[in-house]
Amino acid sequence: MSVVANRRRLTAFATLVFFTALASDAWRDSIGWYGYGAVVAIVLGGSIALLVRHRRLLSFRTLPAPLVAFLSLATLSTAWSFYPGASALGVLAQIVTTIPAVALALALTADELVASLGRCLRIVLSLSLLFELVVSLIVRAPVFPVWVTAAQRVHPPELLYWSRNLLLAGDKIQGIVGSSSLLAMAALLGLIVFAMQWAAGTVSRLSSVLAIVLSVACVALTRSATIFLGLAAVAIVLAMIVLLRRAVTARARRITLGAIIVGCFAAIVVTVVLRTPILAVLGKSDNLTGRSGIWEKVIALAQERPIAGWGWVSFWAPWVEPFKHLVTRNGVVQLHAHNAWLDVWLQLGILGLVVFGLLVAGAAVRSWWLATDPDSPGAPHAIPDARRRRAYAVLPALLITALLVQTLAESRILIEGGWVLLVLLATVTKRQLRARDRAEPRLLGRNE
Repeated sequence: MSVVANRRRLTAFATLVFFTALASDAWRDSIGWYGYGAVVAIVLGGSIALLVRHRRLLSFRTLPAPLVAFLSLATLSTAWSFYPGASALGVLAQIVTTIPAVALALALTADELVASLGRCLRIVLSLSLLFELVVSLIVRAPVFPVWVTAAQRVHPPELLYWSRNLLLAGDKIQGIVGSSSLLAMAALLGLIVFAMQWAAGTVSRLSSVLAIVLSVACVALTRSATIFLGLAAVAIVLAMIVLLRRAVTARARRITLGAIIVGCFAAIVVTVVLRTPILAVLGKSDNLTGRSGIWEKVIALAQERPIAGWGWVSFWAPWVEPFKHLVTRNGVVQLHAHNAWLDVWLQLGILGLVVFGLLVAGAAVRSWWLATDPDSPGAPHAIPDARRRRAYAVLPALLITALLVQTLAESRILIEGGWVLLVLLATVTKRQLRARDRAEPRLLGRNE
């Protein structure tokens, strides 16, 4: 009973970690920056305690080499940074965000990780709809975050609102995360996790259906073009995985893989050629809702320091140059490039792009291998149910697909929830493949 109670406390803590990472704005907008700092301190303290407890599992062989290289390069960039003080803060934030992800990867089983992430996403999506209902039915006016000053409320830009009271108006809602794009991403992640929990049989059918309906409702109420593309990409990747799993012989797998490669190339060509009508169908302008203008400024700035960049800063620091007046959109100073790859090039140059690309590619390739061959030695056999094992094997590939699509329009994979998920997936998949190579029938993330 003591072991069960401890594991329950551990999954509860993991849920807090995921919520703090994926819904950080909910903390900041509701209890302010100092309150948010206190929550981060609790998460960081608990994560460090987990790492100390499981220190025998922590080594350079445990962590993906590109992750260590990326953090090292970001730290070294303070030496040539144009804004060394802001770089030091950015590096500190990156390390603080990395520690909980590594701790969860070492301390939790696959069952516990999926359960904790699913519980977090249910909370985020449910509270978001409830929050918007309360604003529309009771408050009946836009709501500001608690940190907004009286002077800022006089002529506020739309992006400053926590909720713009648009649920009953049929416009895009923002939820507790204060952003329609962030809420849409949480809904996409929820669809993936809830569907895999249903496929694994770890959650009842009724609960799964309700959770999926909740996710679909949030996708519909946010209407994010990026998320619609993400949904399509996830569906395509899932179809490819199913096809490869059904290809029994080596010849069948080669033919299927060849067909997949040709199909992906054709899809890319069609997307490029039909870019304008596709964006029109998705309700976006040809300049990607102003993003192209942001990208032009970022590219011009990155070209001034193309090799090693201007110095790591994570979120742009609006109090220092060149970010102080770099991009202002709808009256709000922008804090990222709205493209993760451009942000990495801007801050760490071509060197950073190579290292970050290796980190993402490594996680994606390992996820693909595990998804298409879930029954090999070293797969998560600590889950005795083959149904659960095969469903969980698909999950990392679908999550990394969603994150990769988001990198094209947002830089969130570099910070907070996006970074936590990337580090978690990279670490978990590496440990899985190491277990496979040693033919050890154990579940990744298990602490025994």
